[in-house]
Amino acid sequence: MTASEIRALFAVASRPEVVSLAGGMPYLSALPLDVVGATIGNMINERGAVALQYGSGQGDPQLREQILDVMAPHQIEAHPDEIVVTTGSQQALDLVTRIFVDPGDVVVAEAPSYVGALGVFSSYQAEIAHVPLDDDGLIPEALDETLTALRRAGRRVKLLYTVPNYHNPAGVTLSAARRPRILEIAERHDVLIVEDDPYGLLGFDGDPLPALRASSSEHVIYLGSFSKTFSPGVRVGWAVAPHAVREKLVLASEAAILCPSAFSQLTVSTYLETHDWKHQVGLFREMYRERRDAMIEGLEECIPQARRTHPQGGFYVWVTLPEGLDSKAMLPRAVTERVAYVPGTAFYADGQGRRHMRLSYCYPTPSRIREGIRRLATVVNAELELQETFDSRPGARPGGPGPRAGVQSPGPEIT
Repeated sequence: MTASEIRALFAVASRPEVVSLAGGMPYLSALPLDVVGATIGNMINERGAVALQYGSGQGDPQLREQILDVMAPHQIEAHPDEIVVTTGSQQALDLVTRIFVDPGDVVVAEAPSYVGALGVFSSYQAEIAHVPLDDDGLIPEALDETLTALRRAGRRVKLLYTVPNYHNPAGVTLSAARRPRILEIAERHDVLIVEDDPYGLLGFDGDPLPALRASSSEHVIYLGSFSKTFSPGVRVGWAVAPHAVREKLVLASEAAILCPSAFSQLTVSTYLETHDWKHQVGLFREMYRERRDAMIEGLEECIPQARRTHPQGGFYVWVTLPEGLDSKAMLPRAVTERVAYVPGTAFYADGQGRRHMRLSYCYPTPSRIREGIRRLATVVNAELELQETFDSRPGARPGGPGPRAGVQSPGPEIT
């Protein structure tokens, strides 16, 4: 178990003089905090004896009913008994891995992939096999080839982990045309899909695409969270799983925490019942769209040499730097220039990603985002000048790493 590169950045990124484009923190000031506070106070007055007591290991029945409504835009049809409430979707991911993965098993994950998932898989001693993405999400042909090769090698693949909507960190979305193909490939290889969907309601254009779980109730475990649409501080997420898996999830959760927080669950349940949460999600969407636009405009103006994704929702833009630059080696200089990001290496299990970085637009204001990109451009241009100086030396290899030794191949790229 090792600390993630994002966690190591928090101390620096929290300084007020630093523009943090690193962490994926929702902009909670957009919530009507006075209304939320009054709601919690009323909940305690009316149901305090329940909110402050132990609860069910599976989660509050009323909240599980309400979660069905939250998932309805994704066309998921389920029964409340199929839902297990967890301490954030991160705990759900841990429980699923604990149940299915033995040391040496293989988990297939996108390249790049969510750093918190990679940490969970590694902690259970799984081997992670990456499959590349492009602008339309996970590439079906690459997935089929990877699973076929692993089977021929006698490897046991337990899970396919995917973030299909507004991917963390890549910002791309699995296209409607590819979704049935991904399901067919996973079912043919008898691999369970873990569909992690914390950003699915935060799209900027149109209705959400149908979830993978909407088409397959037996081969998909769907993970959801209130962290991005309400509050990460309440730590309430959930899993929708087939019956046999659900029973194991409840047992594993009870062994870990006895029961999820009744206070947090009733806080979320009361918020959903008394507040127009769909309108609030709409406000979040427009706010994050404005921030996304500020970041894209800043990158086009200040760092035109870099390639980047154009997310249609969520929190992140994935940037590919010019050949020869190393985002991890650049980070100390970026901190000196008072801007923070996450190097691409955090999102791979095999050392890839040195040419990449994840930029988050969810928390800073648009003006701060533009200033952060301006500072980042200073760093990138300085690194390019160093590279040009090195390349101009007699006998230097063009495009070589220069003073930044150890630059590795970036592997599959997001274009």
